[in-house]
Amino acid sequence: MFVYPSGVDVSSSALRFLSAKLRQRRQELGTRWRRLSVGRQALLTLAHLRNGHPYAQLAAGFGIGTTTAYRYITEAVEVLDALAPTPVEAIRTTSSKAFVLLDGTLLPIDRIAADRPYYSGKHKRHGMNVQVLAGPSGRLLWLSPALPGAVHDVRAAREHGVVGAVTEAGITCWADKGYRGAGGTVRTPNWGRWEILSTGQQAVNRSHARIRALVEQTIATLKCWRLLRKLRCSTTRITRLIQAVLTLHLASSDR
Repeated sequence: MFVYPSGVDVSSSALRFLSAKLRQRRQELGTRWRRLSVGRQALLTLAHLRNGHPYAQLAAGFGIGTTTAYRYITEAVEVLDALAPTPVEAIRTTSSKAFVLLDGTLLPIDRIAADRPYYSGKHKRHGMNVQVLAGPSGRLLWLSPALPGAVHDVRAAREHGVVGAVTEAGITCWADKGYRGAGGTVRTPNWGRWEILSTGQQAVNRSHARIRALVEQTIATLKCWRLLRKLRCSTTRITRLIQAVLTLHLASSDR
């Protein structure tokens, strides 16, 4: 296998943040020596999450075995997963905000037609349903654990406690038609065909769409982590990967 220099388009603050957490982890475990320093382990993990390179390619580039690369990345992902905020914690940080934005996205996975629970009829493909919560400026606040793609957005939001959290905090939450009937402080556009809606209802829907446009940009930013564009791992590991990306994103944006 040939090895060549490459780059990772992630801020240095994310690398420093993860390196510090891994150093703390090694101190807790009493680790004396490893093949890679904490900085190199952090860079290995960022390369995997950001560029989506498989373990074999990363192992060759870092001069370690494939099993070692898998173990190092898994350890770093577990450290980041433990630091991810809950929906209540995310809402608490936005208590002074005028509103929040809620939307769902499908992360594609490699499944066959027989895996019906993972098939999204809306997107016509297999994937995992992830709920995205963003602030008024479009800043990512929270990502939900992954559910099978067949789960509807409103059901997913209820199961993750998002509807209850925003309602209890008294914060208006703007969402699309997929959250119709959610209740609480969740606001959805008027339902019905465009030609049937009144002029006032159409104006409200246009205003609603302009407010929600920023959450679409948030989801596009999330997909910059190329591993999430096509997940080829076990579905039991996807939630940890998502929470790891969330922690890194928040760590970078806070600096």
